[in-house]
Amino acid sequence: MDIDGSAALVTGANRGIGLAFAQALLAHGAGKVYAGVRDPESLREPGLTPLRLDVTDEDQVATAARTADDVSIVVNNAGVAGGPSLLEGSFDGARREMEVNYFGTWAVSRAFAPVLAANGGGALVNMLSVASWVANRRLPGYAASKSAQWSLTNAFRMALREQGTLVVGVHAGYVDTDLATGIDAPKILASDVAEKTMNALRGDEPEVLVDEGTQRVRAGLSGDLETLYAGR
Repeated sequence: MDIDGSAALVTGANRGIGLAFAQALLAHGAGKVYAGVRDPESLREPGLTPLRLDVTDEDQVATAARTADDVSIVVNNAGVAGGPSLLEGSFDGARREMEVNYFGTWAVSRAFAPVLAANGGGALVNMLSVASWVANRRLPGYAASKSAQWSLTNAFRMALREQGTLVVGVHAGYVDTDLATGIDAPKILASDVAEKTMNALRGDEPEVLVDEGTQRVRAGLSGDLETLYAGR
């Protein structure tokens, strides 16, 4: 699809991958980029149009869909991590991960599906993870929410096919953002995630495998479990 001159919405756009997505859309010629944030006054990035949006608030989601009724690209990036470890801790954090990462994506996608249809189909982009495919002992709730979000992405791909909407799932390993602070592992840049996603949009590609580790896991899904989880 053509990004040049389009209007787009990015959720969780105030920092990290979301801000990188918003900047990349502008760099590729988007005419307007709505930055969905919980606190519009906190957004200082020039060129973006602030839009109050807590993806867990259904009223705010509905209002956003009415306000940003010109968009042809919706990027579901808002996400959280920080739930309990596997064997101890309150489930509150895990419930929050599911509310934001899974139900939040569902709410925004459902609300904007008719907007995309009215504007020619456009594209729905969901920021997923390599954790969509492999469990994580340190972040089990996050991995579960991303696995659920991947399933949701595939469901929307089928449901929105007839209206001509490109549904893109973006998978990556650890990205150098606040969300991955404290994790001692190789990390990729948020700008790389955004740029590879722009290339996928322009090429009408339904899946983005950002880094080599993610590509290996994706290729290994048809193999045995011992190989998939070797070294984890």
